Amino acid sequence: MKDSLVTIFGGGGFLGRQVAQALMARGARVRIAQRDLASAVKVKSLGNLGQSQFVAADIRKPETVARAIAGSDVVINLVGILAGDFEAFHHQGAANVARAASAAGVKALVHVSAIGADAASPSAYGRSKAAGEEAVRAAFPTATIIRPSIIFGPEDQFLNRFADIIRLAPVVPVIGAATKFQPVYVADVAQAIANAAEQPVVHGGKTYEVAGPQVMSMKEINAWIAKAIGRDRPLVEVPGGFASLLAMLPGGPITRDQLAMLGRDNVPAPGAPGLEALGVAPTPLGAVADKWMVRYRKHGRFAGRAKA
Repeated sequence: MKDSLVTIFGGGGFLGRQVAQALMARGARVRIAQRDLASAVKVKSLGNLGQSQFVAADIRKPETVARAIAGSDVVINLVGILAGDFEAFHHQGAANVARAASAAGVKALVHVSAIGADAASPSAYGRSKAAGEEAVRAAFPTATIIRPSIIFGPEDQFLNRFADIIRLAPVVPVIGAATKFQPVYVADVAQAIANAAEQPVVHGGKTYEVAGPQVMSMKEINAWIAKAIGRDRPLVEVPGGFASLLAMLPGGPITRDQLAMLGRDNVPAPGAPGLEALGVAPTPLGAVADKWMVRYRKHGRFAGRAKA
């Protein structure tokens, strides 16, 4: 990918910074396309002088998308939201990126969706992700679509969020306790995306469901976190009816749509190609999470490491 120009929509975010770093390590130039450019500043220090550039863009506005893509060899769309106007970002926004990429004649398009993308999903999130995939395939048939499970890493809003709750709460309520996940390490997802972008002949037109090596229920994940940070807390499963009431509260701990998402397991479909097919070995949760979970222990980095 040396000297190729790769435009990354959402490149300043949690996953985006990792993708940018993986690409720059291969010699690519990256253009970070972001609504809020202030959030993308950290990318500049990840590469060499002149290896990164920044442009304000909003995938809901086709004219800004086309401007961001101009001159690019590869386009990657990482934009996703957990609440708000899913249709605008996940469907129409994805369509705008794919159409502009096709019109510009770029060599490769990688579209990051999510496990759970399904036109029949009980959640608007899942339905919008499916609609986005369909729009991308229609506009750019050789696009690579990557569907991650829940992504974890030093700055995630998953492990860190639960660790903070467990650190502070004497009793830990668990919503969707039986729902299964297959958490995937952010650096693994970034390498998979970079591989797909670098090898469009191999990966173009295909869909991958990327996940880690461990299937864990929501309750098991919370139990793992509690042990990892040395906090012995009772885990209480929240009944479905009460969870529904919580989802109705303004500013509550979970939205109705997120609760609907928890009605389905977040694991790859049987036989779906995953990280290995993209040339990446999945990293176990316990192999890396200690590096940042240590701050939630009673004595921080001076505390003894939790035994496996």
